[in-house]
Order: sequence, then C-alpha cells, then structure tokens
Amino acid sequence: MLALLTNWYKERFSDPQAVTLVFILLGIALAIYFAGGLLAPLIVALILAFLLEWPVAQMLKIGINRTTAASLVLVVFIGVMLLITLGLVPSIWKQGVALITDLPTMLDKGLLTAQTYVNQYPQFVSPEQLDSMVAELKKMLDTQHLLDIGKQILGYSASLLVLMVYAILVPLLVFFFLKDKDQLIKGSKRFIPTNRELARKVWFEMDQQIFNYIRGKVIEIVIIGVVSYLFFAIMDMRYAALLGVLTGFSVLIPYVGATLVTLPIALVAFFQWGISPEFGYLMLGYGIIQALDGNLLVPLLFSDAVDLHPVFIIAAVLIFGGLWGVWGVFFAIPLASLVKAVINAWPTPNSLSDEASVDEQSAEKS
Repeated sequence: MLALLTNWYKERFSDPQAVTLVFILLGIALAIYFAGGLLAPLIVALILAFLLEWPVAQMLKIGINRTTAASLVLVVFIGVMLLITLGLVPSIWKQGVALITDLPTMLDKGLLTAQTYVNQYPQFVSPEQLDSMVAELKKMLDTQHLLDIGKQILGYSASLLVLMVYAILVPLLVFFFLKDKDQLIKGSKRFIPTNRELARKVWFEMDQQIFNYIRGKVIEIVIIGVVSYLFFAIMDMRYAALLGVLTGFSVLIPYVGATLVTLPIALVAFFQWGISPEFGYLMLGYGIIQALDGNLLVPLLFSDAVDLHPVFIIAAVLIFGGLWGVWGVFFAIPLASLVKAVINAWPTPNSLSDEASVDEQSAEKS
C-alpha cells in the first residue's frame, strides 16, 4: 500500500508546476478560511474590482486613461448602489416588519383551516397532535420574540463601525485596485514561484468564465426579482417587494433556492386568499416565471459557462456554503468550475512522458 501511494505521489506531483499550483490554491484557501473576517473588506474590494475591470477596459480602448476611467466607473457604481439602497431597502424593511407583525394573525387563520381538516380527517392527525404543534408554533412565532431576535441580528451584523469601515475602505480599495492594476499584479508576482505556467493556464481558462458567470448571475437576479415583483404587485399580493427580492436572490442557490422561496410565497398567498382562483393564478404565474428562468433565461445568460452536472453543483453549494457562508454559495459554481479546470489541466504520467519526448526531439534537432 505504501509503495502504491508513493508511486501515485511521484506520478502526480513530480512536475514542479503542479506543486506550485497546489501551494497557490492552498495558500488562498487557508487565508480565506482562517482570516476571512479580517480580510473581508479586501476580498469584497477585489471582487468588485474584478467585475468593474470590464467597463474600465472598454474606456481604455477609446483613449481614456486608467485613472479617469476608474474614477468614472466607481462613481457610477456608487451612485447605482445608493439609489438601490435608498429606494428599495426602506420598503423591504417595512414589509419585513409588517410580515413579522402579521404572523400571529396568519397563524390563527391557519389554525382554523387546520382544525377544519382535522375534524374531517381525524384518522390522519388527532386534535391533541394539532394542539401540541400549535403551541410550539406560537412559541416560535411570538411577535416580541421575533423582534428581539431581529434586533440582536442587526446589532451584530449592521453596527455603525462595520458600516463605516465598508463604506470608506471598500470604495478606496476598489479605486486603487482599478487604477494601479498593472503595478499591483507586477508586485505580487515576486511572492509567487516562477514555475507558474500551469497556474497561469488554469487562470486563463477561468478568468472569462468567472466574469461571465457573475455578470449573468447579477442580471438573472435583477430580471427575476423585477418580474416577480411586478407580477406580485399586479396580483395585489401583500409583501410584494419583499417576496420579489427573495425570489430574485433565490437564484443564487441552484435548484434549492427556488424550492425554499416557494414556501413563503405559497403561505402568504394562502393566508391572503385561501383556496381560491387568485391563489391558483398566483402559483401558476410563479411557476411560469421559474420555468422561463430555468429553460430560457439561464441558457441565454450562461451559454459560456462550464457544463457541470447538477449533482456537482449541489455538492459545491453545500461544501463551499458551509465553508464561507453566503459568499461560498454565490461562488459555488465558479469554485466548482475551478476544481474542474484544475483536474483537466493537472499533468498526468502520459502528458509528462509526451512533454519529455518532445523536449528530447527538440534537443536532437538542435
């Protein structure tokens, strides 16, 4: 067994470039895992700079210098973010508070409906079981309890100091990343081993794919969120903005997100209309939106994305989401594509022997 493992190690890690690639990937993963909280502003700025590099590059093509292009792109981006924050967040906040406040009323209405079905079909659920479940739900959905939890969450995640750090540091970092891109890349190469051709090959394969994925995912979130909100508003559904935003962000988690967001939408519609034609129309329209997203919008936006089996996508969401939370879920597919690119580019014994033979033939000819 030891000899087998030794031979496998020599075959897979005899190439110095493969070792360099392993150290680069391992170093980045360890830095994010152990120092992700401290480096969060830097990581967010790097991601934003990566996304905003495309419009900067387009401006460079028409003769605008990099400093001016970076400034213009950053100003426009901050303006758009401010409009979204000031225009959308207050409405979502109000509807979220209203939903929490209305939960006891919804519970009472659901209880009456459940009692009706229990009286009709006592062989499935007994009245004692229903009373026990209702008591637990009332305890969980107590309004004051939910509001206290919300205040605690806000107190931890939205402190003034954290907001100030992100609001000041992140735009500055993005600006300098865009403005001094070439100098920063040149300086960082001093800390990377020279045998990095394999790493460069993997990066060139992933660069455009990651950009296309993130761009497509942002466009998908906006389209699905806006269309869902308009549909809910036309149906005069309560909490339309909140549910529209949830539907938009549900596309971040492939396959699972749409299933999870369907439950609150169905519950709100049921408590608003009961079993009625309006409830059927809303669920039918919501199903059409999800079907168009999966069968029309996703193929159009992600035509250049790496083809991954659904099993690998779900596994990537679970693994990277467990490691890095929301960011891990958002980048689950690019990270899975990175793993696939590394596996495809990894030197095999056959490829190493072919390269050696090519080198020998070149030496003989010379």
